[in-house]
Amino acid sequence: MEQLLDKINRLKAEYDALRPLAPEYQKALEKKFRLEFNFNSNHIEGNTLTYGETELLLYFDDTKGGHTMREYEEMKAHDVAYQLIQQWANDPRPMSEVEIKNLNETLLVRPFWKDAITPDGQPTRRQILVGEYKQQPNSVRLANGEIFEYTSPLETPAKMQELVAWYRKQEENNEFHPLLVAALLHYRFVCIHPFDDGNGRVSRLLMNYALLKRGYPPVVIKSADKSNYLRALNAADTGDTDSFVQYVGEQLIWSLDLAIKAAKGESIEEPDDLDKEIALLQRELSSKTEVSKKGTPENVVKAFEEGLIDVFQTIETKISSLSSSFLETGRRFFPNMYDASNSLVIHQKASDWDELRKWLSTEVLHLKHRMALFQYTYELKGLKSTLRADIFEVTLRVEFQEFNYKIGETLYPYGKPLTEAQKQEIIRPIIKDIIERIKSASDRG
Repeated sequence: MEQLLDKINRLKAEYDALRPLAPEYQKALEKKFRLEFNFNSNHIEGNTLTYGETELLLYFDDTKGGHTMREYEEMKAHDVAYQLIQQWANDPRPMSEVEIKNLNETLLVRPFWKDAITPDGQPTRRQILVGEYKQQPNSVRLANGEIFEYTSPLETPAKMQELVAWYRKQEENNEFHPLLVAALLHYRFVCIHPFDDGNGRVSRLLMNYALLKRGYPPVVIKSADKSNYLRALNAADTGDTDSFVQYVGEQLIWSLDLAIKAAKGESIEEPDDLDKEIALLQRELSSKTEVSKKGTPENVVKAFEEGLIDVFQTIETKISSLSSSFLETGRRFFPNMYDASNSLVIHQKASDWDELRKWLSTEVLHLKHRMALFQYTYELKGLKSTLRADIFEVTLRVEFQEFNYKIGETLYPYGKPLTEAQKQEIIRPIIKDIIERIKSASDRG
């Protein structure tokens, strides 16, 4: 242990002497740690995004790759949490329980349901709360088949108060080496396991908060080394906390070596970084080769399935609350589709949602008819308060071009689901417009 701490101290002194880093070196180092920490910490917990996909997501908001939206969301949320601890490390105020709960809420985003096991071993499902301490016991089955019980829900609030008080005392007294404090903060938090989910990720974030606050670079627990990481944690469970501190210290040496190389302007690429770069390039080239396919019937159908139908139905749901104020309401679809000879085969036809999906799966997907234009219209007829035959139409036109589809003046690429923000950008002005038109008609009486 003494030799380990001496080496860390020497490396830290060398790193401090090279600071501040040149802006371009600092940027490269921050990017390296950001990608390594987010990818590895999530990968340990089962996230399946590759390193290259993580980079595409965090830097280009690219969600291609066939993963669930939950995996993309948790990677982006983890990145937000990583940036939070960097901010907190620069804040002179001490860490609080509220901030720890905020980390968990940031990571998990929103409540969700998860498979679980009852105390008598029966499978069940339970809702995972976010940002709140657990209300049911949580435990883990060890490799030898034994059940390891974490702190009970009843004792958790008191244990968390003790943990925060302990950490604040270490910060104030500055009695122990930052490595010891950071590693023990991680381990003591894991022993409590205060949340329903996200405990491993929060523990690694807290460990790095403690290191960043003392001027150290973050520690990255590599997912490829997960077995040694868990083995060190298990050793701590038997009372051998030095083994876990030693393990974390070895990872800190890696981070310090990396930071020193960056400060000197040396390459901070690792041997496997070339493999990551090749995978990323392969991904980009593959994406470019798909350009000629972007107007295919398959991608047009995906555009409906991955956003457009949801936009249409959301508009209708919001407006339908006004239907009681009108004598009649109705929906119409106007799809312009052409066959192989470029002859119009469908135009201006009333429909319902099931019929729309039938068109997509037959005329578009199977018969390969080209969708050139699609117009969704929702009508409100006869405003009761005016006793006039007013007709208010809500219309959304989608133009399907060769490489993108167009709504208004905005182009949306094929193969990329609409984000919630994009959906709101489409929906909001349409709803505001119909509200203003109805209000104006009502005021005229």
